Formats: sequence, structure tokens, C-alpha cells
Amino acid sequence: MKKMKFGILLIGVLATIIIGCKEESALSPSSKSNKNARIGAGNIGINVLIKGAINQTILKELNVIGKVQKVFYEINALTMLVRSEDLSKIQSLSYVNIANPDTEVKGAPVDAVPIADFSGGLNTWDLDAVNVTDLGVGRTEAMNGSGVYVAVLDTGLPDSWRQYFPQERIATEYAKSFGGGGGENENVSEQPNKWEHDQNSHGGHVTSTIIGYKIGNSYINGVAPMAKIIPVKVLNQNGSGWGSVVANGIIYVANLKAGPLANSPVVINMSLGGSVLDAIESAAIDYAISKGVIIVASAGNSGTAGMGYPGGYAPVISVAATGWIDQFSTPDAWITGNVPDPSNADDVWIAPFSSRELPGQDLDVAAPGVYTVGPYQINSGQLSYYYLSGTSMASPHVAGIVALMAQKKPNLTAAEAETILETAAIPLGAGARNVTNFGSFSWGVDASGHGFITADAALAGTP
Repeated sequence: MKKMKFGILLIGVLATIIIGCKEESALSPSSKSNKNARIGAGNIGINVLIKGAINQTILKELNVIGKVQKVFYEINALTMLVRSEDLSKIQSLSYVNIANPDTEVKGAPVDAVPIADFSGGLNTWDLDAVNVTDLGVGRTEAMNGSGVYVAVLDTGLPDSWRQYFPQERIATEYAKSFGGGGGENENVSEQPNKWEHDQNSHGGHVTSTIIGYKIGNSYINGVAPMAKIIPVKVLNQNGSGWGSVVANGIIYVANLKAGPLANSPVVINMSLGGSVLDAIESAAIDYAISKGVIIVASAGNSGTAGMGYPGGYAPVISVAATGWIDQFSTPDAWITGNVPDPSNADDVWIAPFSSRELPGQDLDVAAPGVYTVGPYQINSGQLSYYYLSGTSMASPHVAGIVALMAQKKPNLTAAEAETILETAAIPLGAGARNVTNFGSFSWGVDASGHGFITADAALAGTP
């Protein structure tokens, strides 16, 4: 089974605002007893792809072997509870394409932010590195993501999200939470309003990279500060979940694109991943792309052990994590450091945790993912901000860049976006860097995809 992960390492406290550092690591999901007494204690949740359309005859036969839970008619797929020894029976049926165990994955209103646009806010080192801003206040790029929706499939947002983000930037009318899956529950189901009661905070940090955030009395820029975020909670409060639930979230966003958002560009960011590609998850990705959605995902934090999924799946734009060689030169370099422009490959280093590309996997580009600052609450209701490291942090930089590209070309396709990014990236290849006050790091040709991507280069390549 597959897990999607985050991680934690607390550094310290700054005045009344907590600022720490967290590096992504595995979090174990809580287990729940299965309520399906008819199947028994040895049951597992499985995902099944059907050859052709699903009909009542198929459902009736499958319900004899186990229990059908959720049917995804859009992709001819369903989830089931079965005894583990009956999985082979399902796999041998003539109308079954693929059947696999559900894959485990890892990753109340308060005062509102008084402004709706962070475009004029302060700029952190990572935004400077991707050339969407420059040192100081303001932006270097005219594009700001206006008119583009970015669905963040993650843990949702904390109760206090209105103190971090402008209400106008969060598309609450489309926000959703989905749970269950993996044999933990009777079904993949919707959880009303739970999207804005996250206790994990990973989704809030990811969101902050895309649209910016408020910290104390200051406003921090985002890669695409005028984009609208659709929070879609697919991971539980431990930051874990199941491939079937992720697939449900992807299909939900795809149907938004096919329906009420038909005339708007839609991007999905998935800062999550697991060790294998789930059949339903890949089908959901294909379905979303067919509807015009562009999907960006983290490469994973397994280093030389290889990429996670869905990042390793070729149709997805996958992102490795980089740092800047002078980001630790002073304690406040995250906000006062000036990354040289235009970007120089010698200023960029690949993080050792960033997943390398193995045969059969597809790593596309690299972006900042080492010690990036954003909202991250460890106590409910207490505002706090942490440095986080991980490819989860790199992915939203690229999702934001894609939002800028889609603003420039609203009919941009997933294939076009990936080609433009790969062509525009600054090649890194194998390399080694000395990082000021931090250490020396090296990597091989399998670590950086086509190279480090910047917003200006991506926009220049977008017709």
C-alpha cells in the first residue's frame, strides 16, 4: 500500500511569532476497525478498473465476492472491501482490467486579512530565485495568476486561514473534503466543511507559496497572488490518506473544469505521494487531463530510493527540491537575501532528500524546496510560521508558475505546459555545491530533471 508523507523538525521561536523548520518525514496513519462484519477481520480495501462501462450485472457479481463501496463512473472504476484472499478472484474476472489494494498516501472564521492582493508584498528568497519577484517589495512579472484556479489537494486549511490569506483568494464555493478509503471506512465520502478545520497545516503552507500570506503586520508575495485557490482535503489530520480518496478529489476538480469552470484555466497541485502508482489514481489523472486540467506534483522525499507517485507518472509535471547557496548566509536571508538575476545554475543545489528518477519514472523540473517559510500551525488557533523543506514545498512554486502561464494562454494544455517548462529550465545535470554555513552537497544526472525553472523563462516560452 502507498503512503503520502510530510515531516517535522522544530527550530525556534521569534518574538511572538513562532518560526521553525520542518523537514518532511513519514507520519503513520491511525488505524480504524472495519465495520463490514459480513466480510470479516481479514478484509482489505481494493481499487478496481473495469473494461468498459460499469453495469448492474457487474456490480451484482462483485457484491457476491465482496462489497462494492464507491463507483467512479467517469473512469469506469470502483472501490471494494474484500477478504485479502479474494483479491485474486477479482483480478481474474474477464471484465476487470486492474485490481490492486487501495494505496495509502502521505502529505471557525476569525479575523480576515484586510487586503485582497499580495502582489505588492515583501519577497522571500524562493520567489526571487524563480524570478517572479526581486529583492524588496513588488513583482518583476506582470502576470499574477488572475482568472486561474489552483486546486490544492492536500490537508485543507486551518481554522484561522482568514488571518493568513485574503478571503477573496479562497474559492470557498468549491472547497471540499473527502475521507474514508483503504478499508478504514464504509466508503469514500464527502465531509462537509472539514476542509477549513485542518489540524495538520501542510495544506496551508503549500497554499501560501502560491498566493502569498500575512505574517505579523507584513504581507508576503506569492508566485501567483491573484489566482484563486480551491482547497480540496484528501488527507486526514495525520497528513495521510488513500489513493481512492485522492482519485475522488481529482475527479471532483476535473468535473468542475468540465462544468462551472469550463471557461477558466484549472491547475491541480498535489504535494503528496506514495511508493506505487494506484490504478484508480492514474485513471483519474488521465480523466482530469482530458478535461483540460494541468497537474503538478512533488517528486518525493526518498532520495536515491526513487520518486513517489503520482509525481513519477509521466503525464504529471513533477518537481524536485532545490536550495540557494547563500540562503543560510545570515539568519534573515530568507527575506533580505538577494538571489542574483538572471538565474545562474551555480547558485542552485539539489537537496539530498529530493527523490531521484529511476527507470520508468519521469522527473520534469526543479524548484525551491529547502527552508521555505509559510504558515504552519502546531497549536490550533495560534498563528505560527515555519521553515519547511521537502518537494511538497517545491511543487507549489511550479503550480504557481503554471498558473501564470495559463493566465497568458488560457487554453494551455498539460502537454504544452510540460514541454514549455522542460525547454525553459536551466540545466543542472550532475553537480556539487558548497552551501554557506550549511555544508557541501552533490547529486547525479537523475536528480534535477530538465533543470531549475524560473517564471520569466516559462512565460517567455508561453505563446
